[in-house]
Amino acid sequence: MRQEFKSKRKRILVVIVAVLMITGTLVFALREDKVTVDQANHVDRPAKIHPDYSGTVIPPNIAPLNFSIQEKGLLYRVRISSKQSKTIEIFSKTPKITIPEKQWHTLLDDNRGKELFFLVFVKAEDGEWNRFSPIINNIANEDIDRFLVYRKIYPVYSAWGRMGIYQRDLYNYDESVVLDNNYFEGGCLNCHSFCANKPDKMLFGIRSSKYRSSALLVEDGKGQKIGTKFGYTSWHPSGRLATYSINKVNMFFHTAKTEVRDVIDLDSLLAYYLVDRKTVKTAPDISRKDRLETYPTWSPDGRYLYFCSAPLSWTDKNVIPADYVEIKYDLVRISYDIDRDEWGELENVLLSKDTGLSMLLPRISPDGRWLLFCMSDYGCFPIYQRSSDLYMIDLERARDTGQYEPHRLSINSDESESWHSFSTNSRWIAFSSKRGSGVFTRPYLCYLDEKGEAYKPFVMPQKDPDHYGTCLRTYSVPELINGPVRVTREKLGAVVRSSPDILCDMPVTTATPKVTEPAARDKPWLTGRE
Repeated sequence: MRQEFKSKRKRILVVIVAVLMITGTLVFALREDKVTVDQANHVDRPAKIHPDYSGTVIPPNIAPLNFSIQEKGLLYRVRISSKQSKTIEIFSKTPKITIPEKQWHTLLDDNRGKELFFLVFVKAEDGEWNRFSPIINNIANEDIDRFLVYRKIYPVYSAWGRMGIYQRDLYNYDESVVLDNNYFEGGCLNCHSFCANKPDKMLFGIRSSKYRSSALLVEDGKGQKIGTKFGYTSWHPSGRLATYSINKVNMFFHTAKTEVRDVIDLDSLLAYYLVDRKTVKTAPDISRKDRLETYPTWSPDGRYLYFCSAPLSWTDKNVIPADYVEIKYDLVRISYDIDRDEWGELENVLLSKDTGLSMLLPRISPDGRWLLFCMSDYGCFPIYQRSSDLYMIDLERARDTGQYEPHRLSINSDESESWHSFSTNSRWIAFSSKRGSGVFTRPYLCYLDEKGEAYKPFVMPQKDPDHYGTCLRTYSVPELINGPVRVTREKLGAVVRSSPDILCDMPVTTATPKVTEPAARDKPWLTGRE
């Protein structure tokens, strides 16, 4: 037995020595290639990298921006530096550059408000080293909310497979499931919303042929099931009520177009849920029979509800109207007194007859200064519209001049931009974009300064810089929150599978299914959207 132990120990030592020799050889080889800046051939342009993390402003609390160098070579070297702190040195035999997290965070935190330099060296096939011009970014002074919540789903239209709502820690690469449909036999979940960027008050919708349509209310660590379906939802900043849309949705198809899918609301209205009273109500000016109301959002002071509204010109609410391309939404608002539960007069913000476009998805920065929204050629669903771009209105200027003046942001691409949210400090925007593929939406982050200038957006960083090239799911509705959702998916799944805790009498319209009406089994995609 002792002899066998000695023999085994000897074999282990031989393996360790061999590994050390190989490692030492590699380290020696890399050290041999530690050229100085003066010795390398200068290339008068920045190196091409993917994702394109160049010329932008990044949060001081963002995860490392790992990237791949898109230049042919045998070996790669990157120096990451700023005015203060130790320079990060990275050597790699492959184009993938993985940045050490601890060193990265120290560098960013020590250099808030300063420039950040990526100096890229590539050893060419002839053995010569090339040094490219530095890639320059800026580190913002202001943090971004640490967590981003989004839904991931395959971009198909006739059925869905696994889908879920996830939360990502932007400080690192940790992603966790808030809830996915494995917990309720493959149903649908969407339309997640938070109160004032906080994770302790949340609503999202559930649709299931077995467990029926409902809304899940997460409050103070507990989940409750409301016995009716919520659509697009916005919390009043007080947390005492949430306004949501009720939509009669239909998908249809174009015979020839880059994006053949399209979506129409054949009927819609707004309602609101009073949390303490467990009651659903509506009001005449947010649920008119001759209008389509959708996409509610509250002003940060809780005094105004902004939403989108279009004329309802057809009588048959089961058929796609022939003039669907003429459907364009206005941007309006209405005052509200929460203590009296009283609505004021409806006011026009922007009219489609003046812009020539359809206005959708209004969101207001927490400081009350900026109104961010989409405009597209027509319709109510910007994700299927290549024409959908982000626009912004300075509400402070509008109060002074009495004029709402939209301007198109420079961060738009040739593909659809949509589903945006602000950080708590109003300095960061998260939004979905189809840039790069035209098929998959990806979450982008963008710095917004105090004057309303939006800087070059960058895709949410991943540990593997090639992640988005192989990921076949879309990221939709990115919502920034300042902490993690702590209710477990197991608890939320149990709430979905239970009977409703809260039964609501709904306002009755053609857009409103009865509480007892089950979800459609034969065409589940007609009951929701991507």
